[in-house]
Amino acid sequence: MTFTGLTRRTLMVSALGVAGASRLLAETGPVIHVSKDAGCPCCADWIDYLRAVGFAVTEAVLEADALAALKGDLGIPLGAQSCHTGVVEGYALEGHVPVADIRRLLAERPDAVGIAVPGMPFGSPGMGPESRREAYDVLLVRKDGATEVFATYAAA
Repeated sequence: MTFTGLTRRTLMVSALGVAGASRLLAETGPVIHVSKDAGCPCCADWIDYLRAVGFAVTEAVLEADALAALKGDLGIPLGAQSCHTGVVEGYALEGHVPVADIRRLLAERPDAVGIAVPGMPFGSPGMGPESRREAYDVLLVRKDGATEVFATYAAA
């Protein structure tokens, strides 16, 4: 059997291309849809952070009342709310959630609404340098509205 034009070099280059494409797909996360207020620059910083690590992000700018209604509809209790809300594969991502926790959530798939970083802690993703962060928790939000600590970040 003869392969015209197929050389060892062509095979190697093709294999490298497939390996590179596989690595890119592995680094690319699922699409996260973020709803935010128009006047909040830290929301844009969190979106940039997600994109920098390979997530595809879509955005919607909502008025404050519509954003609050969305949070309620998703089941995010008032004490767990922050400035923006993401949704990925059926889970809510409330506030400045670190990528490691998003990936853990998607890997473990708990029976929950999603995860939240209440408020806007300094040094969380999109809220200033991690090297100067204040301590904060990422909460797992259960379907009944109860929360429990999903991850803890110590002050830097």
